Amino acid sequence: MNYHLLPLLLLPVLAHAQAERVTYTCDNGARIEISFVAGGAGRPQATLHFADGEIVLPQVPAASGALYRDGDLRLHTKGDEALFEDGKGNRRQCSRGEAPPAASAAPAAPSAFIEVTGSITYLVRSALPPDAVLILRVQDVSRADAPARVLAEQRIELAGQQVPVPFRMSVDRDLVDKRARIHLGARIERAGKLLFINDAATPVIVDGHPRPVEVTLKPVGAPRKR
Repeated sequence: MNYHLLPLLLLPVLAHAQAERVTYTCDNGARIEISFVAGGAGRPQATLHFADGEIVLPQVPAASGALYRDGDLRLHTKGDEALFEDGKGNRRQCSRGEAPPAASAAPAAPSAFIEVTGSITYLVRSALPPDAVLILRVQDVSRADAPARVLAEQRIELAGQQVPVPFRMSVDRDLVDKRARIHLGARIERAGKLLFINDAATPVIVDGHPRPVEVTLKPVGAPRKR
């Protein structure tokens, strides 16, 4: 797989099992061709076509739209939109067609995805180890007698990066009920050991609209807020 190409674009896809290549234009102006076919055992897959190779992502279950995944590589498509994430904070949003849609006086239709943004930090004067991993989860916590429902998850390998760490995630709009309480869960781990975590409620989508957040994590063992 040509993983060095992944930060360049974010791909889209129509969930049709066909060999025809579909061109998408991404938010950085790059274009990519994707074909959707039935792979081994008839399992649908998306193939990303590059000049010097291809990347194949098998389809996996999704609550809405079509989701293709191989390890940390994720391609989520709905209608003419698609979102690609490589698990390292690199992401691109694309739309079907050779060029971005022309400006129009008519109001734009709402995107199939809600963008959640913000930054993560902590106040302890210590550096993160180079193999630390930031784990973010956008969760619906509205059900008091049931576990929180995870709507989106992102793992960022920090590779020596220190706080504050900016983040950007996309949530399927169809998963956000008007009465839901959508919060962000954040934690930093090293080799599976928990180092920092947020101990306060952090709403990130209110009445269907995203709210940028600045989250301050607490070291494990610190007194929790009451």
